[in-house]
Amino acid sequence: MDWRRPPLPVLLALTLASAAPLAAAQATFSVRVLTPETALKAAQAALKKCRDSGFQVTVAVVDRMGVTQVLLRDRFAGPHTTDMATAKAYSAASFRTNTSELAAATQPGQPQSGIRHRPGVAAVGGGMMIEAGGSLLGAIGVSGAPGGREDDLCAAAGIAAIREDIEL
Repeated sequence: MDWRRPPLPVLLALTLASAAPLAAAQATFSVRVLTPETALKAAQAALKKCRDSGFQVTVAVVDRMGVTQVLLRDRFAGPHTTDMATAKAYSAASFRTNTSELAAATQPGQPQSGIRHRPGVAAVGGGMMIEAGGSLLGAIGVSGAPGGREDDLCAAAGIAAIREDIEL
């Protein structure tokens, strides 16, 4: 045996040991999430925008995984609006697209039309992604205004209220 050159198993072990820290560093990643306070601020701003426009709505804010962080229902918002606002926010986060765009892309006859049949999906206006620095942080959903366009305007006001807080 030549002692100047280590045997293959020793070389393999040394190679794996030196690569382990690199592999561990690549096995995880960091994500940014909204704080409850920021999610609440967005929901309150969206609710205010709708109130100022004369609409009684429900606003839901979800995290990047689609889990509800905040749900605000105005006094006279319909009982269906809680589920719908949550579904809009969940759909925007889950499919990483605003629900007005999702509505257009999932019309009958479109390749993605089956998405409409998934449980909890709302392919109608009123759900918008909350993004900053190229990352999805969550989504906001509004339900109860007289149409998806008006729901979108309220959701956009909620995002605008936190824009400075979430930018890098």
